[in-house]
Amino acid sequence: MTQHLPRPARLRLPDLLRIGLIGPRTRRLRSALSALGIALGIAAVVAITGISASSQAHLLDRLDRLGSNLISVSPGENYGGEKVPLPKVAVSMLGNIAPVEQVSATAETKANVYRSDFVPPNQTNSLRVLSARLDLLKTLRGELSSGRWLDKGTQRLPVVVLGDTAARRLGVTAPGTKVWLSGRSLPGGWYGVIGILRANELVPEIDDSVLVGAPQAVAELGGDRTPSTVYVRTHPDRVRDVQDVAAATANPARPSVVAVSRPSDLLKARSETDTALTGLVLSLAGVALLVGGVGIANTMVVGVMERRGEVGLRRALGARRGQITLQFLIEAVLLGLFGGLAGAALGVVAVYGYAGVKDWPATVPMAWVAAGPAVAVLVGTVAGLYPALRAARMSPTGALRSA
Repeated sequence: MTQHLPRPARLRLPDLLRIGLIGPRTRRLRSALSALGIALGIAAVVAITGISASSQAHLLDRLDRLGSNLISVSPGENYGGEKVPLPKVAVSMLGNIAPVEQVSATAETKANVYRSDFVPPNQTNSLRVLSARLDLLKTLRGELSSGRWLDKGTQRLPVVVLGDTAARRLGVTAPGTKVWLSGRSLPGGWYGVIGILRANELVPEIDDSVLVGAPQAVAELGGDRTPSTVYVRTHPDRVRDVQDVAAATANPARPSVVAVSRPSDLLKARSETDTALTGLVLSLAGVALLVGGVGIANTMVVGVMERRGEVGLRRALGARRGQITLQFLIEAVLLGLFGGLAGAALGVVAVYGYAGVKDWPATVPMAWVAAGPAVAVLVGTVAGLYPALRAARMSPTGALRSA
């Protein structure tokens, strides 16, 4: 009567994990370097998506603070490419639109600004001297970094408020300093700095401007109260409606030569550009994941060749091909898992670090943090499949003979 050998017992999950950890434990440096590629890929994905999300959160925060309901109306160009000035009544006309909550304006002057009266006239630092209405700062929701804004008393005096860029280019760090204003057909004179504005990302043209009270600009600096830019703050739900009628309201005779824009659209366009760049970086992160998978595959192939004796011995003792396959596949999966967990942790640290440096609200993409290790495990599984099958195909005698 023929006797059949008993079927090999199935390995329990704890036993499989212990066997799967043999390779990573005995070859720590090689295993760490193999997992490093996966870790860098996952870290790049988490970091880039997190930094992008933090940037968008910062943008939304800025728009909430500055308001996306600001519209600027400025002179457009005719068919000859020449600027067509706005009518002097454009400010009051735009203020009569029902959804408009606030309106203010700046106007050009004939003056230039210099740090002193010894600076050559052509060295203007690309700064403009504008007349400003008293409600300009409130309409723009601007802030002062130091000093004070123009008021009814100072708008008729030789004093100025500097934009953030203008103050830096002129080397003015605090109110109390004097700057020299002069121009063609203007006698020139010293003007005291009473305030310095914070940078205004929504209206950057204010940053490189020197602002003077309208009465003083008309009396001494060649201003004529013709608005160069009108800023309109509307009801948040009626922005598009006001945009549609702003040109015809500002210049009913020639609405086609009026430029109407929404400054917050520029910020959103910049955010979309950043998003496109994020897509490129994510593609590079995918390449890093591919390189990490190749590294795991290479490590596993070398490991199989080095451990032929172990494979032959286990096969001789009754291990089935499926168990050998599962052993090496678990090693590859564990390498991917370790790399994925390390990469996710590294990416989170990078997001918090970068957001802290930029003073942004840190936004960690939890979906990517959770998916990162899963993707790494998938990469490890695919990378380890061929080496695992190769180890399982070894015959016991051949493996022992070559050991």
